[in-house]
Amino acid sequence: MKAVFWVVVGLFVGLGCVAASTRHQDERPLKFKVVKTDAEWRKLLPADSYEVLRHAGTEAAFSSPLEHNHGEGVYYCLGCGQPLFSSKTKFDSGTGWPSFFKPLSKSVVVEKRDLTMGMDRTEVLCSRCGGHLGHVFDDGPAPTGLRFCMNGVALKFKKSPQSEEDRKEIDQILNPAPAPTAAAKPAAGPIQP
Repeated sequence: MKAVFWVVVGLFVGLGCVAASTRHQDERPLKFKVVKTDAEWRKLLPADSYEVLRHAGTEAAFSSPLEHNHGEGVYYCLGCGQPLFSSKTKFDSGTGWPSFFKPLSKSVVVEKRDLTMGMDRTEVLCSRCGGHLGHVFDDGPAPTGLRFCMNGVALKFKKSPQSEEDRKEIDQILNPAPAPTAAAKPAAGPIQP
């Protein structure tokens, strides 16, 4: 009986591993606009931020001053300075990490399946530098039902009003220029005899 039990457990574990590895074979490598060597990131970032942003670490719950920040402004990626979240979408999730119900735009974050630590989660990366920000869960408030649970050490907060340069960048994120349409083919010239 014991042998049957272990065979069944082995089958479930084996099938789970095969299914997980099959899903990951379809993932294409991500490319980011801001690329630095590990040594450059280590020099640029404080140690705790480096561990979170570049090695998908997690800060201790309830340790970030940004968790209780109620100022009006914008949260930026500490690694590259990309605007990510508005304070208007921040809420108290009670989890110990700064939480938001949506990013400024879907274009500022990349969501990626994360099967580490024995869990099936969705990791959130900065779309500009690939820095690990945290995870997104489907237990957030209306209107999205999402909870972007972010590491405070991966973020930088700037109070409103931001600089003119910041406002322009945020406006471009919120109102992207329409994609260029395919140019019309030039008309054929007159037929030469």
